[in-house]
Amino acid sequence: MNDYPDNQPDTLDPFPQSSSNFSDEEEPFEESEETERPITDPSRPRYRGATSDPVFGYLLALALSIGLIPLIGNGNADLRFTICWLALAAVGVLAWLMGNGERIGEEIPENLIWGVVFGLIVGAPFYAFGGATLSSAVKQIFVGMRPGTVLAYLIFVMPLAETLFFRGVLQQGREFWEVGLWSSFWSILLFFPLLNLGEYPAVAFVIAVALVIINMIYSYVRYRNGLAAAWLCQITINVVMIFLPFL
Repeated sequence: MNDYPDNQPDTLDPFPQSSSNFSDEEEPFEESEETERPITDPSRPRYRGATSDPVFGYLLALALSIGLIPLIGNGNADLRFTICWLALAAVGVLAWLMGNGERIGEEIPENLIWGVVFGLIVGAPFYAFGGATLSSAVKQIFVGMRPGTVLAYLIFVMPLAETLFFRGVLQQGREFWEVGLWSSFWSILLFFPLLNLGEYPAVAFVIAVALVIINMIYSYVRYRNGLAAAWLCQITINVVMIFLPFL
C-alpha cells in the first residue's frame, strides 16, 4: 500500500523561486543623491581670488603705470618699471597659487627651441635693419641705467611678470590676438612716456609697430608651443632688440 498522496508531482523544482517581497519588475537599488555627490561640490562658492577676473589686475597695472609717470621727471624711471612689473607679477603668482593660472609642466625640448627660433626670426631683422632707431629709443627708455641693471630687467623681471600675467592668466579662455592687443597697449603705455614723441615721431611709430608685432608673437607662441616657449621667446627678443642696441 502506497502511503504518499496520489497528487504529488513527479519532479520537484531544484531552484524554487525566492519568496522575496520584491517583484521581478522592480528596479535595482540606486544610491541616493547624497551618496553619489562628489566630495567637492561645484555649487559651493570658491575663494574669490581664484575666480576673479584678471582684467582687474590689468586695470590696476595700467593705473599704476599712469599714476607713476611723475617718477620719470625725478630720475626714478627704474622705480616705476619695478612697481608696474611687480603688480603684474603679483597677480600672476597669486593666480598660480590659487590654481587659476597655467602651470609649466614637463616641456618638450622642441617647443623650447621653437620659442628661441621665433624670437630670432622676429628680433634679428629689426636689429639688422633698424638698429639705429632701436638704439635711440632704448637709450631714452632706460636712460641713466647701467647695462647690468637693464639686462636684469630684460631677462628676469619683465619676462617673468608679463609672461605669467598675459600668457599665463589673461590668455586662458581668450584668443591669442586679443591678448596680444591688450599687452601691446600695456607696453605702449609703459614705454612711450619716456620717448621724445614730438622730436622723433618716426621713432615712436617704429617702436609702436614693433611692440604690437612682438606682443602678438608672444601670444601666438604661447598658443602654439606653450607657456615656457613664450617665456624664452620674450627673453630672446629682449636681448636682440633691446639689450644689444642699448650697448
